[in-house]
Amino acid sequence: MKNIAIIGSGFSSLASACHLAKAGYNVTILEKNSTLGGRARKYEKEGFKFDMGPTWYWMPDVFEKFFKDFNKKPSDYYELERLSPAYQVYFGKEDSITIPGTLNEIYEVFEKEEPGSSKHLKSFLDSAKFNYEVAINDLVYKPGESISELINFTTLSKANQFFTSISSTVRKRIKNHKLQQILEFPVLFLGAKPSNTPSFYNFMNYADFGLGTWHPKGGMYEVVNGFEKLAKELGVAILANQNVEKIVVENGVVKGVNSKSKFIESDIVISGADYHHSETLLDKENRMYKEKYWEKKTFAPSALLFYVGFNKKIKNVEHHTLFFDTSFDVHAKDIYDTPKWPKEPLFYASFSSITDNSFAPISKEAATFLIPLAPGLTDIPEVREEYFKKIMNRLEKLTGQSLKDEVVFKESYCVNDFVKDYNSYKGNAYGLANTLFQTAFLRPKIRSNKVKNLYFTGQLTVPGPGVPPAIISGKIVSDLVIKNSK
Repeated sequence: MKNIAIIGSGFSSLASACHLAKAGYNVTILEKNSTLGGRARKYEKEGFKFDMGPTWYWMPDVFEKFFKDFNKKPSDYYELERLSPAYQVYFGKEDSITIPGTLNEIYEVFEKEEPGSSKHLKSFLDSAKFNYEVAINDLVYKPGESISELINFTTLSKANQFFTSISSTVRKRIKNHKLQQILEFPVLFLGAKPSNTPSFYNFMNYADFGLGTWHPKGGMYEVVNGFEKLAKELGVAILANQNVEKIVVENGVVKGVNSKSKFIESDIVISGADYHHSETLLDKENRMYKEKYWEKKTFAPSALLFYVGFNKKIKNVEHHTLFFDTSFDVHAKDIYDTPKWPKEPLFYASFSSITDNSFAPISKEAATFLIPLAPGLTDIPEVREEYFKKIMNRLEKLTGQSLKDEVVFKESYCVNDFVKDYNSYKGNAYGLANTLFQTAFLRPKIRSNKVKNLYFTGQLTVPGPGVPPAIISGKIVSDLVIKNSK
């Protein structure tokens, strides 16, 4: 039985561990931190609870497909609730659009905002659904080793969609600026501007409107717990507080890892940690990518997050609420074009305790706020405090209530924390953006071409950022390991 060491315990690592254990390998996960889940950790304080990373549960079919591989269902491990409404978007004071939980209701919302737009939306979503099925069935489970993986009759017929953007496609038919922003918002999960994201990725709109927004009871960390429980049922050994210091290679073949200065012998090593950091664990001659390679890449944003306990329930918001009352385009430029702290940032809030009483004491509210940022920005406490005041002022103004004096506590998390906790390149939060030249075989390789039996998984390799892609990445790497170690 071959021994496999997996670095990190995010969704991609947990997924690959489950598949490989099922296939008969002896699998050990080595996690740097004291708790599992990678970026999907949990924070608790004074009776409040927060998902530190992902808060959106999209693409439920990917989770179902994962558990089905083990003759299980998500409901064997956690309970799901479809949110209705799905989310709310603020554009100004007393000016918001709430996205309902069903397609017919969404068509009505669009039609009310722009007469005739529901017809265009239906056409757009038909295309999005087709692209989603193509992506899930033909593309995203491929290892990204060759351009040939992308070429078949269906993708050739859709080739033009890789050379037009989401933004241009949306704005061609939908003229209402608010509706344009709502349709462009889902691709932010892919880590790039809508104007730089191929229109083929409109499948994220089907994930949004067609498949819906869900909430796992107890939060996203209950999904982590579900993956961990399955892994242990399959015999995976999981070790926390194990900071891997070196990937050991002899004569071009991986031999194991040094963790806390202790050598752990392994026939195969998979790193689910930050890809750039993973390569720094190798001697230079065994690295595939030089520093200049990473410097030229377009990274998905970092983020400034606040975890806030409020002493009262908050009015006029939904579980997921987006604040688009400032310029989307200007903020995007501050992330991707001329990286700097945004003057008037868009932000997102998750009020999970609206749906789930386990997140806050009775009559109180747990809130997570997120401001997307360029990675690599100077991160100091004074700037964090300045931005907390900015979003509190806007939250009060837009929702018509006083909240600053109701803050029980707040904790912040930003660039420096992503570096410290996750060894994240420049403190990025979401990995590598899915632009045209960073798609599929153009992403960092899932298998090392310098070191035999060394593999990578997660959001910097295929298929890309997000929880469902991370789960898929774990499946891809496990299939590749099984194929190449027979």
